[in-house]
Amino acid sequence: MAQNDATAAHAHPIPDRHGQNLFSTDAELHTLLALYLPGDLLAHMQPHFERLGGLAGGLLDDLAGTADRNPPTLKQRTRTGLDEQKVVKHPAYVEMERLALSEFGLAAMSHRDETLGWKGKMPPLVKYVLTYLFVQAEFGLCCPVSMTDSLTRTLKKFASPELVARYLPRLTSLDFDELAQGAMFMTEQAAGSDIAATATMARQEADGSWRITGDKWFCSNPDADFAMVLARADNGLPGMKGVSLFLLPRRLEDESLNHYRIIRLKDKLGTRSMASGEIRLEGAVAYLVGEEGRGFVQMADMVNNSRLSNGVRAAGLMRRAVAEAEYIASERRAFGRTLEQMPLMQRQLDKLRLPAEQARTMVCQTALALARSDASEPDAYALLRILTPLIKFRACRDARKVTGDAMEVRGGCGYIEEWSDPRLVRDAHLGSIWEGTSNIVALDVIRAVKREGSLPVLRAHCEKLLADAELAPPFAKALRDALARAAALAETAAREGGDVLARQAASALYHCTSSIAMAWEAARSGSAPRLRWAQLVLLHRVLPRDPLAPDAMPADWNSATTRTARATA
Repeated sequence: MAQNDATAAHAHPIPDRHGQNLFSTDAELHTLLALYLPGDLLAHMQPHFERLGGLAGGLLDDLAGTADRNPPTLKQRTRTGLDEQKVVKHPAYVEMERLALSEFGLAAMSHRDETLGWKGKMPPLVKYVLTYLFVQAEFGLCCPVSMTDSLTRTLKKFASPELVARYLPRLTSLDFDELAQGAMFMTEQAAGSDIAATATMARQEADGSWRITGDKWFCSNPDADFAMVLARADNGLPGMKGVSLFLLPRRLEDESLNHYRIIRLKDKLGTRSMASGEIRLEGAVAYLVGEEGRGFVQMADMVNNSRLSNGVRAAGLMRRAVAEAEYIASERRAFGRTLEQMPLMQRQLDKLRLPAEQARTMVCQTALALARSDASEPDAYALLRILTPLIKFRACRDARKVTGDAMEVRGGCGYIEEWSDPRLVRDAHLGSIWEGTSNIVALDVIRAVKREGSLPVLRAHCEKLLADAELAPPFAKALRDALARAAALAETAAREGGDVLARQAASALYHCTSSIAMAWEAARSGSAPRLRWAQLVLLHRVLPRDPLAPDAMPADWNSATTRTARATA
């Protein structure tokens, strides 16, 4: 670009962040990764994070916009009349599939011994950081990526050695022409979240395989190579105990299509780039996964993994929305000042930052819990079991508001489809619906309290963080007191008849846990903004406030010399 053109572009009154590297410009993410990843792994991953950050701010963002404007279509027959259904995807979406599944290995990473040149298994956090960057440009494709990852995990955990040996190689391949994608066909019109009402039937054949018949109402990635399906064995028990889990291949051993049809594709509010459809199973060949009658328990493992991915995606959407708002506020001038110099805008940006920063802290905390749980560390599963629904419930709810409020910072341009804002808003609304609505997931938090003994484990985890944080004693006491009250509320909700408190209790636990973890991050890293955000979370999202009084941070919350204060002095 010529110098005068560059100067003119810089002086243009409508700031455009397109082309920025979404990793290198995210200083707070660098701070967190230095805390949560081993130094050698972080050094190895740095160029990969940089590359994906550059793609997400440029080419990938362009591809996502194109795919959003050109959604997939369903082709029912070949031109010669053969009944061979095909979901026709725009080339922009196919290129995003190549980037996510092949180049970066997002779906296979957790199941390989080498990815991106790193020898050995990658910890979950690496996958989630890459997903966090990817989703800032493209949300829809991250659903098939997550389902493929989760299907592979469930197959390895519960399926017979024969099934694993037959299908795992394609699910873990990085060769784009060979790799397989996964899906979940679970939702039925009459059942919804009530798995006990599943009506799809499975009949066992003489050769040990099963034939499945029924309708599935909302199936994303409907032409996936493999799907996990819930169905009721025709000789099984009624209710939940009669539901089993099956692996459904798209093509049979002779490469012919399996016996099910995609009836139509959904016309969705968001995630337009990715196909979702209705499936009619017409005696489709499938294979039992795990024990007959244990389908819900086994599918729950897959769903919980997907719920964590939902939280990661919500965190990524919020980060993109906040970063756009921050850039606009720093570049746009009005009334002789930049927007970020104006007190009301400063307050508005803070209100956007808090839930976004809470969410990525909870991503890091939950990813570490997942790694510890997979390593069978004591109490790690109980911790994971409550952190996962907490982030799914609250972060996905927060993303809806954050993306909408961030749109306002851009002004009228934010309402125009040429910009990222409308896509972020539309996509954000899906997180609190997929893999369980907010009510279902809040109740799952309470279920973890009741059945998994998760609450004392969570409190012990938070106490350990506080003990290692060197905070001002009054602030540390405020955090402990708030957590104790949140735990008491959750215990009340867990008692018979207390379900009505589930959402309130889940929000309280999320806010207290994230505030404590953010304070620990601040103390360990020396991040003064992070300490302030932790304090604001407690002040504005947990403690009682007088709506008619000016805001005021308690003076004694910073009364002692902390590691953060020393590091930033």
